[in-house]
Amino acid sequence: MIAGMNEQDFIAYIIFGLLLNFIFSIVFGIYLSKNIGIQEMMQSKGDKQQSILVSLSLFIPFAKMLITLYRVTILQIYFLNKGYSHKEFWIYLTHSHN
Repeated sequence: MIAGMNEQDFIAYIIFGLLLNFIFSIVFGIYLSKNIGIQEMMQSKGDKQQSILVSLSLFIPFAKMLITLYRVTILQIYFLNKGYSHKEFWIYLTHSHN
């Protein structure tokens, strides 16, 4: 047993969480590309590496989906509600802030 459930159930939760993350990520990517433009996104993309925790979150059910929803929340609350643009959010996501 893993986390109080059978291994098959745990794997099913992981797969379902990854599928939901895939759907949310695709929809979020389409939303950003419509508001910024694909060409503009490619030109302004930085070289920021994902943290190791984001990579490890693949093995925790629904963690990747929650990270995507967290990014959507940051976009809405911090950037759009304060008057920043979608492009500024994209730069925040893709550039290192040292």
